[in-house]
Parts: sequence; structure tokens; C-alpha cells
Amino acid sequence: MNFEEILAHHLLDHPIASWMIGGVDLGPTKDVVILWIVSALTVAIFGFAARSRTRVALMMRYGIEAVVVYTRREVHIIFHEDADTYLHYFLTLFFFILIANLFGLLPEGASVTGNINVTAALAFCTFALINFAGVKKQGLLSYIKHIVPSGLPFWLVPILFPIEIMGLFAKCIALCIRIFANMVAGHAVSLAFLSLIFIFAASSKFVGVAVAPVSVGMALFAYTLDVLVALLQAYIFTVLTALFVGAAVHPH
Repeated sequence: MNFEEILAHHLLDHPIASWMIGGVDLGPTKDVVILWIVSALTVAIFGFAARSRTRVALMMRYGIEAVVVYTRREVHIIFHEDADTYLHYFLTLFFFILIANLFGLLPEGASVTGNINVTAALAFCTFALINFAGVKKQGLLSYIKHIVPSGLPFWLVPILFPIEIMGLFAKCIALCIRIFANMVAGHAVSLAFLSLIFIFAASSKFVGVAVAPVSVGMALFAYTLDVLVALLQAYIFTVLTALFVGAAVHPH
């Protein structure tokens, strides 16, 4: 059994259709389709929780309201009077990432947050919001002025300015890599434990059978941790985004 092929099949994106337009293949890939599904699922879940009067919808609504209240309190600490201006984005970001992470744990599912292109797009949205919010709150010239901390000797400003700009990019790159690496690592560990069964069975079927309970148990343990990681990564990405945007809105 080739473990590399197993990882490639489960973790890498694959085209599922070919739509040639102007010599360019614009056909959807597996992750693109799942991205559509996750987006539609997010809208459907919130629509159901908001409009349905069933007991299930009521329980979902209470759970969502608890998350919204908690997130608003955390965002208000960072933004103060500007909290409600950006709260909608942070809530959308959190629930989208959470549902995308959990969807990747389903059989035949794939975690789109394990695709560097998706996490890079999310990080780019954070980068754009940081600069938009800073310019909106302070004005363009004041925002550029506050990129470098005040009170420094004048000769340090041209040295620190490009460093601060690189730091702004580095923050968003770290957001991109953090969630991508954690989601890929979780799936890779689970597959590695399950693959031990076939690796040992290649030498002896009896050894493979003996190793199977331990491998499955460790895979289930890793899978359980993945559920916690899915929640934590959605929360961490959202909170760090709020902190970065808050620092642009309130530089002092």
C-alpha cells in the first residue's frame, strides 16, 4: 500500500469536470464543489434556525445566540463603540470556517480549509478589512502615519516603515498557514494510524489483525481531537482577525 497515494487522494484537490473556455479549463474541482456546498449549508442552517418553530430549530437558535452573544462581548472589548460595525463579518467568518472544518470530517467529505488557496483567500479578506477599517476610521494619511509607532526618532521611521508593512503581511500569512497546517495535519495523522494496519498486514496478516485494534483506537482518538481542532481553529482565526482589525481601528 502506497501511503503517499492515500494522502494525495484524500488531502489534495482533484478536478471533477472540464469546462474549456478560451483555452482555459474553468471546470470545478472537488474543493470548489464542497465550498459551494458548505456555503449553501451555512445559509440553510441559519435560515432553518431563524424561521422554523420546531424543537430542533429552537435548540439550534439558542446555541447560535450563545455564540453570537459571546462573540459580541469579545469583539466589544476590542472595538468598543465600533463593535457592531464589524460583528457581522466576524460571525460569518467563524461559522463558515467551523462548518467547513466539520464538513471535512464527514465520510467522503473534504476540508476546504485544508486547501491553501481557500485559507489564502480568507487571509486576503482579513488583510483587506484591516486596511479598509483603518482608513475608514482614521483617514488615509493618519492611517499611514500610525503604521509606525509615534514618538520614535525621525531617522528610525524610514527603517521601521517597511518592517511594519512586512509585519502586516506576515500576520495574514500566519493566519493562512496556521489553519491550513492544522487541518491537513489532523487528517494526515488519522490516515497514518489506519494505514499501519495495511503496512503490517503486508508482511503478515496475523500482525495486521493484531495491530488493527490499536490503529483504529488511535485513529478514533485523533478524529475526536479533530473535532476540537475544528472549533478552536475557527475561533482562533476569528479572534486574531478581530485583534488585527481592532489594532488598525484603534492604533493607540
